[in-house]
Amino acid sequence: MPQFDPFNDFRMQGHVALVTGGAQNIGEAIARSFAGAGAKVMIADLNGDKANATAERIAEETGSEVIGMACDVTKDEQIDACVAKTAEAFGSISTLVNNVGWGRAYPDPLAVPAEEMIESYRLNTLAALRMTAACRPHLEQATNPTVTNSGSLVGVLPAFDFIAYSAAKAALNHAMLGLAHYFAKRVRVNTVLIGTVLTPGYAEAGLDEKTQEALAHPDNLTGRAGRPEDIANAFLWLASPAGSWVSGQTIQVSGGGKRVRLMPE
Repeated sequence: MPQFDPFNDFRMQGHVALVTGGAQNIGEAIARSFAGAGAKVMIADLNGDKANATAERIAEETGSEVIGMACDVTKDEQIDACVAKTAEAFGSISTLVNNVGWGRAYPDPLAVPAEEMIESYRLNTLAALRMTAACRPHLEQATNPTVTNSGSLVGVLPAFDFIAYSAAKAALNHAMLGLAHYFAKRVRVNTVLIGTVLTPGYAEAGLDEKTQEALAHPDNLTGRAGRPEDIANAFLWLASPAGSWVSGQTIQVSGGGKRVRLMPE
């Protein structure tokens, strides 16, 4: 008699995943998780050399087919080339992860240059919409097709020191909810609201070592900052058959959020 396998619905055999910003940090963890579950994976990243190196390493670790290529998701011609190469290499695309995102800290939200506000929207919001549009013909022909986005907790909470990034992520939440309703019964669309996950990106965003150390010990319900693997596990659930009844959701993965006390300790 076959033994029941509770993890069977989390397996991704037969799926082809395109992960943007997948060469390092959270994107790399997502790509590894999908490949480990059996998916074929394209890692698209601004740094093509790093994308290829990460793909080779994950392929060796998981035994799945993983390839990489350079792709600037703010440029339409590079998006189209990436989608075409993924479909050519693997025959289809069933799983899109819009993971690319970045923002710079500004102490004064009214001092952010207008052009930076526009560029933040182009990178954090418009790129995901454009990539989804390019993948649509493949997604609509796939089994269990999904679009899962890397959102941010600052897209739903006040974050005046990251005003350009937070506004763009808020726009992403709303745009992807709209797409979930547009794609109803055809493609599932969800967004993960990511809390503090310490990666080298925090230093690149302008946070000093003291701030990074404070973020490493947040006053949240779990008492720790996140790891890339924490986020990857949520993406695997949402993209796999295990999440087949979930669409149109913004799901918070943030250590439970900030601990609230009405009275001082």
